[in-house]
Amino acid sequence: MSETVTVDVVLPCLNEAGALPWVLARIPAGWRALVVDNGSTDGSAELARSLGATVVTESRRGFGAACHAGLLAAEADVVCFCDCDASLDPGLLTGFVAAVAAGGADLVLGRRRPQGRGAWPAHARAGNLALARLLRRRTGLRLRDLGPMRAARREDLLALDLSDRRSGYPLQMVVRAADAGWRIREVDVPYLPRSGKSKVTGTWRGTWQAVRDMSRVLAEPADGPAVDPAVDGRTAVRAASGASSGGGAR
Repeated sequence: MSETVTVDVVLPCLNEAGALPWVLARIPAGWRALVVDNGSTDGSAELARSLGATVVTESRRGFGAACHAGLLAAEADVVCFCDCDASLDPGLLTGFVAAVAAGGADLVLGRRRPQGRGAWPAHARAGNLALARLLRRRTGLRLRDLGPMRAARREDLLALDLSDRRSGYPLQMVVRAADAGWRIREVDVPYLPRSGKSKVTGTWRGTWQAVRDMSRVLAEPADGPAVDPAVDGRTAVRAASGASSGGGAR
């Protein structure tokens, strides 16, 4: 790493008491864990505090609301994001931060590589694949995943003026970064079976809602004409349906 940087890790949390000890134990030494409690009823906030994390409370439900509350609470040079369900090892973020600190990338994303059966349900992978294709059409970026594990400089993230507070937040970050000319890098990371049930992609309904949220993000105008979110939403859902039946999910 070419410079010494401070790092905050934003961990959006909704009833993740079973995963928190594993996740927080893997935060690199010297980094601050920001657990953003999004209405947990299982004692997650209290447990996180007892394990040394800084707890931020966000009453507005939504993945984007939790992530952005963490970003606003962050004070470090570099801010990382990671799911709090033990599906991703935050210790792997050291490489992400090194790339950002050294100037090799402005945004580093983790490409999820499933480890074992059930790590990544077919319908979730299919929806992700469909959205990656739409992202390529919208921005020209050839990404293979739109996963939640990522790192960038805090001031740069704040300058993106992210507005989505639902499932579209991670995608909006990528879209606006691409529009701003950021250098975006993708790195493979192991994706483990999560602890508990996903709040977003654990069901077809949740996946469909996430696709709808993200389709609205893809409709944001850049230099070219805006994409019709209704059309792109239907396209993504159709692609996801076909892929989950064996038409392209990997």
